[in-house]
Amino acid sequence: MINENYKAMLGKKSVIRQLSEFATERGKEIGYDNVFDFSLGNPSVAAPEEFNNAMKALMDEKTAMELHGYSPTLGNPEFKKAVADSLNRRFGMTYKPSDIFPTSGAAGAIAHALRAVTVPGDEVMVFAPFFPEYIPYVTGTGAKITVVPADTKAFQINFEKFDKLLNPNVKAVLINTPNNPTGVVYSEETIKKLAAKLEEKSAEYGFNIYLISDEPYREIIFDGVDNPYPAKYYKYTLTCYSFSKSLSLPGERIGYVACNPADPDSETIVAMCGQISRGTGHNCPASIIQQACAQVIDMTSDLSVYEKNMNLLYDELVKLGFEVVKPGGTFYIFPKALEDDAVAFSQKALKYDLVLVPADSFDCPGYFRMAYCIETEKVERSLANLRKFVETEYPNR
Repeated sequence: MINENYKAMLGKKSVIRQLSEFATERGKEIGYDNVFDFSLGNPSVAAPEEFNNAMKALMDEKTAMELHGYSPTLGNPEFKKAVADSLNRRFGMTYKPSDIFPTSGAAGAIAHALRAVTVPGDEVMVFAPFFPEYIPYVTGTGAKITVVPADTKAFQINFEKFDKLLNPNVKAVLINTPNNPTGVVYSEETIKKLAAKLEEKSAEYGFNIYLISDEPYREIIFDGVDNPYPAKYYKYTLTCYSFSKSLSLPGERIGYVACNPADPDSETIVAMCGQISRGTGHNCPASIIQQACAQVIDMTSDLSVYEKNMNLLYDELVKLGFEVVKPGGTFYIFPKALEDDAVAFSQKALKYDLVLVPADSFDCPGYFRMAYCIETEKVERSLANLRKFVETEYPNR
C-alpha cells in the first residue's frame, strides 16, 4: 500500500509554486516579460564570476575522485574550515571545523537540526508569518508545530503570545531573520529578549531549549539596518544557512548547520547529523560545490539590485494607500491587502497580470507577499499595472 500521509499532501501543494506555474502558462500567451510575477523567491542576479572561475580551476586542477567522489560523511574539511573561519571573522565567534556540518541548502540544514534536538511528540515553536514549508519540515520529524501569532505592527516577535504558548513540551524554537515573507530583520533588542526568555525557561524546565536560526537571507541587508547574529546571544543555537541567495546558487543545494561552540554538545550534534543523514538519505552535498564555495566564502553576488527594487515597490505601495512595514533585507515585501480576503485580492490582481502570493499559507491572513527578485526594469513597468489594479478594483480605498 502507498503512504497515505504523502498522498494527502498532494492536495496541499505550495500556493507559491502554483502561482509560479500560472505565471509561466500566462507567459506563453502574452510573453513572460508582460507577466509581473512576484511569486517565487528565485534569485535574479548572477553568481559571482569568481565562483565560476573557481569551478573552472577545480575542473582543470583536481582529479576526478577529488571532484566527483563522495566527500567525508561530516563534510569536506576545506569547506568546513572556510565556513568556521568566516563566521569567526565576521561575528566574533570561535567556531572550529568540527562545529560545521555541510547540507543540501538551508532546508537540509533545518531538517538535520530539528532531528538532532527533538523527538516525536515534542513541540517546535515558530513565529507567524513564517515560510509555509516549515510545516512539513517539522511534522516530518514527528514533532508538532506551535505557531505564535504575528506582531503585525512591526513583525518583530510577539512576546506576549510567546510567553503564553511556551511550555515544557517545547524543545526548539525556529526563527527566520531576515524574514521570509516580511523582509523584516529582528532587532538586537528582540534577539536579546528571546535569548533571555529561552535561558529562563531552560533553567525552569531542566533542559536546554534549542534555537534553530534559519538565515539564508543573512547577506541581503539594506543600508543602515543592523543584522545581529543570533548565535552570539544564545549558546544553544543551531545556525542554518544556504548559499542560494548570497551567491545566487539555489540549484546547487549547498548550505550548512553551524553548532554554537559554546554548547558543550556542539561536536556531538555534528556527529549526530552524520547519522541523521544515514536515516534520511542525505549523504553529503556535492564535493565540487563544497570546494568551490570554500574559495569564495566571503563573497556575494551583486545584491544591491534588491534594495533598489524594494524602494521602488515600497514607495508606490505607500502612495497607493497600502499598509506596509518597510523591509530591512531579503527580496520580499509584505503589504496588507486592500480587503480582508487576501486570496480574493490576489485573484483580482491576476486580471492585471500581477502575480501576488496571499499570506494565508504564511499564517497571516489579510496580507500578501511580493518577491521582487526580478529585473529592475520589470519592476518599474509593473507599477502602472499595480496602479490600474488598485484604482479600478478599489476606487474608494
